[in-house]
Amino acid sequence: MQIDLKALTPVERQHYLQSAVAPRPICFASTIDKEGRVNLSPFSFFNLFGTTPPILIFSPSRRVRDNSTKHTWHNVHEVPEVVINIVDLPMVQQTSLSSCDYPKDVNEFVKAGFTEEPATLVRPPMVKESKIKIECRVVETKPLGEEGGSGNLVFCEALRMHIDPSILDEDNKKFIDQRRIQLVARLGGDWYCHAGEDNLFLVQKPNTRLGIGMDALPDSIRKSRILCGNHLGQLANVHEMPTVDPAFEDERLRQIFQYYSVSPGEMEKELHAYAARLLEEGKVAEAWQVLLALN
Repeated sequence: MQIDLKALTPVERQHYLQSAVAPRPICFASTIDKEGRVNLSPFSFFNLFGTTPPILIFSPSRRVRDNSTKHTWHNVHEVPEVVINIVDLPMVQQTSLSSCDYPKDVNEFVKAGFTEEPATLVRPPMVKESKIKIECRVVETKPLGEEGGSGNLVFCEALRMHIDPSILDEDNKKFIDQRRIQLVARLGGDWYCHAGEDNLFLVQKPNTRLGIGMDALPDSIRKSRILCGNHLGQLANVHEMPTVDPAFEDERLRQIFQYYSVSPGEMEKELHAYAARLLEEGKVAEAWQVLLALN
């Protein structure tokens, strides 16, 4: 299926793009106008774009249905300050309620049942219920078009973060524990997703030491019918080709050799299946020893 985006209606284009480019973090932005009226609204066109200086960008885009612009966009021009409140699972339904197009003189904090908390460096209030609040100075705004659906970028310099101690790691109480935040993100349509501990996983990041790469894997591993692309990616991320460790002992490996010694093809299949299981558990070094056992 191929889609020419220019041939779609704005609504169709929005559906396909928002469903494909996801999940998207949510910028729950509190702003204020020159008369002191507060606005609170969520935006899923949002991300972090640098840490020195710390720049976050979100887009209160023009509405697709009528090409109107949002109160947030007007507020940041009148008072170039914003608090970005991070949305977690316990507050997602209230956050959605705040996205209603209330009149400008209506306070979404009140409508959605959130508590205003004074910020320390900027004028807009923080959402007390949010476990991470980021006070920001608006450094630039950039409209991307004049039609419905056009983006309106708001460049924010993060000045100060407020972090609830309940989401810090247990050891040193200094860094955020991803398993405790319960972050939510936007998908297409009415769909959201939840980054809970039951669906989080670790991926070892390459650093200054380069991985050997897929092309360095032995053919028997690279062309395996058992190991998938993710498995091969883990194996290829080691910094040098592993060698057999004579001290490596494993009961399952011993059993495979015992039961499949008369059938090399079946033995390879069992070894690859066992290596895949180890890789799913993050045991890359052990998986390599199992795969090297055939040599």
